[in-house]
Amino acid sequence: MDINEEIRRVIAEADCLYDREQIGTAIARLAREIGAALADSHPVVLTVLNGGIFFAGELLLQLDFPLELDSIKAGRYQGETRGSAMRWTLTPALPLSGRTVLVIDDILDEGLTLAEIVRYCEAAGAGRVLTAVLVDKLIGRDKPCRPDFVGLTAENRYLFGYGLDYKNHLRNWPGIYACRTVY
Repeated sequence: MDINEEIRRVIAEADCLYDREQIGTAIARLAREIGAALADSHPVVLTVLNGGIFFAGELLLQLDFPLELDSIKAGRYQGETRGSAMRWTLTPALPLSGRTVLVIDDILDEGLTLAEIVRYCEAAGAGRVLTAVLVDKLIGRDKPCRPDFVGLTAENRYLFGYGLDYKNHLRNWPGIYACRTVY
């Protein structure tokens, strides 16, 4: 089956777990929680690319305190549905030494990528590293890191939409969907 047919099938079979309104409500709550925790810290906010763009875009517009924004790109999936070796393709340009850093990502799945990003920030001298994820996937076992701020939780299924991808596709779907079948 070609990729276009595969994507059409994934969309047709998917279950919507959270619609755009539910996601917006969760992001507004997170903005309040993060504001209460970080309003006086002038943090560096690191968006994890590519998936974190959608979540970060909406969240940042609701944070009403000074911050600096940068990005980081590390991942294990590279267009596949199973993770492999960590691949770093972008590190922050802003210095992290002595700063409070807030890492924003789309999902905490197994937690390996986010744990590595936190270690990177700590090694770069960050004074404090906090993490915010739109979705914490309930995988039924311990993870190497726990997010400080969680928007939503989801069952252990392959998810796409709102930044989460299916083989580099469907990040732009306006909700969070669970695949019935991963091809």
